[in-house]
Amino acid sequence: MSNHDEKKYNDIIAGRNPVTEALRSGRAIDCLYIARGELSGSAKVITALAKEKGITIKEVDRKKLDFMTGGAVHQGVAASAAVIDYSSVDDIFALAEERGEKPFVIVLDEIEDPHNLGAIIRTAECAGAHGIIIPKRRAAGLSGIVGKASAGAYEYVPVARVTNLASAIDELKERGCWVYGADMNGQPYCEGDLTGAAALVIGSEGKGLGRLIREKCDAVLSLPMLGKINSLNASVAAGVLMYEFTRQRLNIKAK
Repeated sequence: MSNHDEKKYNDIIAGRNPVTEALRSGRAIDCLYIARGELSGSAKVITALAKEKGITIKEVDRKKLDFMTGGAVHQGVAASAAVIDYSSVDDIFALAEERGEKPFVIVLDEIEDPHNLGAIIRTAECAGAHGIIIPKRRAAGLSGIVGKASAGAYEYVPVARVTNLASAIDELKERGCWVYGADMNGQPYCEGDLTGAAALVIGSEGKGLGRLIREKCDAVLSLPMLGKINSLNASVAAGVLMYEFTRQRLNIKAK
C-alpha cells in the first residue's frame, strides 16, 4: 500500500483520494465509477475533474463497487485504469515511418468485450499492423483483462483512443490511408489490392459497423459464410482479414 492508501485490484483504483490523485497525475483512466447517491462533496469534484478530461462516468450500485474493488474501502468512488498509457495517431504513423513501411492501421468500432480487444491487439502485433484506434465511449479500454488476453502485445503496438471515430477515419484518409470496412455484402476479401497505406475497420460484436462509420469506408470487405451462422467472432474475423493484408504486403503467393 502506498502512502496515500491506494488500493488496486488488477486495474481498479479504489477510494476518493487515490482516484483524485490518478486523475490529476494524468494517468490513463478508462472509466470513473460513482455509487448512486454519492454525487456530492469530494465525489462531485472528482466527477467534474473526470468530465473535464473526457473520461466516461458511470453511476453503479454500491454492491457492484464492492465486487469490483475486492472489498476495499472505496468510499463510493472507483476508477478503471489502463495498464499502459494510450498512444496517439501520430505515434502510429511514426512507427510505420520508422519501419519504412506503408501504414497499416486497425480501427475498432465499439468493441466491448475485453477478450476480443486483447485478441485483436495480439493478432495486430503479429500481423505487423502499426497501431490500433479505439473510441473513448462504448468500447473496452486497455484494462488488465485486455492486457492478459493480448499476451503483452500492447507493449509493442500503439493503441490510440479517440473521442470521435468518424473524425479519426477522416484523418487517416487525409494522411493517405484507404479505409476498408469489414462487413457483410462487401467485395470478397481477397480480390482487391490491399498493399497500399490502409486502415481496416472492424465493427462491434453485436451490431457490426455503425452506419456513419460504414459510409466513411472506401470499400467493404466480406468473408464467405458457408455455415448456418452468418457472422464470425469479431477477433476471428479481424485476424483472417489482417493476415490477408499481411500476405499481400509480403507478396506471398499461393502455389
